[in-house]
Amino acid sequence: MKIICQLIYKVLCLAMLVCMTAMPAKAGERHEEPSLSTSCPEDTNTMVRTTDTVKVQLPSDSIFARYLRQQGYVITPHNQLTLLTSGRSKFESLFHEIRNARHQVHLEYFNFRSDSIAKELFTLLAEKAKEGVKVRALFDAFGNFSNNRPLRKDHLKMLNERGVEIVKFDPFRFPYINHVFSRDHQKIVVVDGKVGYTGGMNIADYYINGLPEIGPWRDMHVRIEGPAAEYLQKAFLHTWNKETGQHIGGEECFPLDKDSLAHLPDVSGGRVAIVQRIPKEAPKAVREAYIAAIDAADRKIQLINPYFTPTRSIRKAIKRAVKRGVRVEIMIPGKSDIPFTPDAGFYFANRLRKAGAHIYVFNGGFHHSKIMMVDDRFCTVGSTNLNSRSLRYDYEINAFIFDLPTTAELTEVFRQDKLNSTVYTREEHLKRSPWKRFVGWFAHLFTPVL
Repeated sequence: MKIICQLIYKVLCLAMLVCMTAMPAKAGERHEEPSLSTSCPEDTNTMVRTTDTVKVQLPSDSIFARYLRQQGYVITPHNQLTLLTSGRSKFESLFHEIRNARHQVHLEYFNFRSDSIAKELFTLLAEKAKEGVKVRALFDAFGNFSNNRPLRKDHLKMLNERGVEIVKFDPFRFPYINHVFSRDHQKIVVVDGKVGYTGGMNIADYYINGLPEIGPWRDMHVRIEGPAAEYLQKAFLHTWNKETGQHIGGEECFPLDKDSLAHLPDVSGGRVAIVQRIPKEAPKAVREAYIAAIDAADRKIQLINPYFTPTRSIRKAIKRAVKRGVRVEIMIPGKSDIPFTPDAGFYFANRLRKAGAHIYVFNGGFHHSKIMMVDDRFCTVGSTNLNSRSLRYDYEINAFIFDLPTTAELTEVFRQDKLNSTVYTREEHLKRSPWKRFVGWFAHLFTPVL
């Protein structure tokens, strides 16, 4: 059922794309993807370092932080960060935080799979609602539809009756093609406006137990306590208020005033910027942030992404990095939960291998993480896949983290996972059957909708 839903979805996406591209362009309008380097075809980071002697001394994290501030993003200090590198650690931390909630619990996911984890979560949320805690939960209609164990109407009715206000984002209504784009792929939890969670995991027990056809499910989440949680709160409320027509906000949602911020622990590092992709409002936000981070790199880029079919601007940024001597390491999963797209991923991985990137194929199950580390100085954890769906269409959110211990921890995760990976050489590529290589080439033609 899940495979059929994915295929139907991609056919609808392709049909919409054909309709959009068939429309005549307005005067002066060009159908090409914007890039941070459109004003200059050369590496903008290199130009900064060769034309301004003051900027030569700036490390990559300072260069990228300056970019974020220029774009209007706030980099909040004094955040306490905890990486959650498995499903078990994520759900143990999340359930503990919800049990201690006093005022509100906000949850936003692509889907809640109706299994043992969701049952335990909803039971806990109902108990908190009975205590007087306001509980709001949001999930995507397509994410639920494509789930092999979706929430049913009776589930939603029961939850609302027990005090859990749960809402479906953008329900399917005729004409259905109107709902192909701009799905809500974000993963956000905020408790009492002070503690937030984001990353790659939805609500499902396979993050702990794995799946028979792919083995263990590898993923990453991050717990953020401090002022950056308020930016996750703003992101949640933006979507919630838009979908429900409500106007939730105020001091209860944003309890950290200047006085309380002044008394936060003086955490060394712990600086975080929340970057959210909002269709029509901030459609290029995450894509351009990724490009700026890659362009800022001086020595090393390590990234893991599950559906690796990067847009042209991302591929160009990676190639620019390789050309200026940056070691680029890309890890993709050897197994996947969906068909077709992974074949395109191998096609692009091989192209980037030829350009000089180092490709690793993870053999320890399905690596669903969406992380990147740059020069061992900063990193990102979030919901964004490096594909067109995430970078051009859907609601997405990433935490860009300026914290050496957190970055070092992710780098160590990458190092350990390399031990359970195959280096993707020319010989490894040729081990794929001619048919699989053809499917990869054919699949890459659908990159605009994958």
